[in-house]
Parts: sequence; structure tokens; C-alpha cells
Amino acid sequence: MRVENVKIHDLGESFKASKYPMTVEPEKCTNEYTSRIKSLGNSKGGHDQFLSGVLVSFDLTCSNKMWIEAERYKYLVFVSSQSTMHRISKLDIAGQCNEYVDEKIIERVDELKDIYNQTKDTEDYLRLLYNVPSGFELTARLTTNYRCLKNVWEQRHNHKLPEWREFCKWIEKLPYFKEMCLSQYFKEGNNE
Repeated sequence: MRVENVKIHDLGESFKASKYPMTVEPEKCTNEYTSRIKSLGNSKGGHDQFLSGVLVSFDLTCSNKMWIEAERYKYLVFVSSQSTMHRISKLDIAGQCNEYVDEKIIERVDELKDIYNQTKDTEDYLRLLYNVPSGFELTARLTTNYRCLKNVWEQRHNHKLPEWREFCKWIEKLPYFKEMCLSQYFKEGNNE
């Protein structure tokens, strides 16, 4: 699992917007991080809505297994991704597989790839495509927001799939994220 090419947008603007509900002079609200922002970011039930304004874009490389699970997050938007449909016969199978894929499976998929590249037959293509293992890794560009990432972290930080745990460690390192969204999990002496 790799996260690269990270861009964060509107962090300060969302800090400012989080102050709108309690002001009569919105033009005087600042983008300063405050204890109220920390309180709102750690809350449940909609008071953390301003987190939706902190946009995060990044390239994620992970296994087919993780991609299937990632699709459940409505606000984890795929911008573009590598395509097995268009490129499976051109990809380096061993280079795309993580360490958990058995060598015999990689060898078999390579054989299927060679067969398809020789015949160009639709049935051979489907045999190749449908035998790609769950540990096959692809890269996609994603856009999301802090609120969605907070939800991902809460649901996945102790997940059985190591990629999710790694991804959650990356989430924790985003600017202000840990203190603003996860302080209830990381109180003094509790380093979950």
C-alpha cells in the first residue's frame, strides 16, 4: 500500500467556516485553529460537518481486496485508475502483486497472459482477467475529505487487512487530523 502525490485544499477556509454557526459577523471569523474546532471535529451527529470542506486528493496503490472494500465509502471518489480491462495483458503480473500472492498463482496468471497475447481470443482474455488475484495492486487517484477519512479511520484502524491499518496511519499524519478528529482515541496514555 502506498499513498503519494497528496494535496490538501481548504483547511483554513473550513476552519473559518466552522465558526459561522456561532457568529453574527462572519467576515470577522478567522482561519485560526481553535479548541472549538477540535471539539467540533471530534464530535458525532453532524457537528463535524465542516470537515467535509477539507478536501484531500492523493494517489493510492493497493490490492484488489482493499479496492473492493474502499468502494463502500460514498465520498471516496475515484478520479481515474489503472485498468485491468485495458492493460491486463501488458502489465507485469509479478510486479503488480503484493507479497501475499503465491508464486504458483503468479506463474499461472503469467501463462494465461502469454496464451491471450498469442491468441487474442475473447475466452482466453476472460480466463486471464478472472484469474487476477486479490493481492494484485493497482493505482488510482482519489479525492475525498476529512469527514470521510474520519469515518474510514474509525472503521478500519484495527482491520485484519494490513493495508487498511497502514492507510489509517497515513490518515493520522494529515495536518491537524489526529488532534482534530481522533483525540478521543489518543488521550494521554492511550496510544491505540
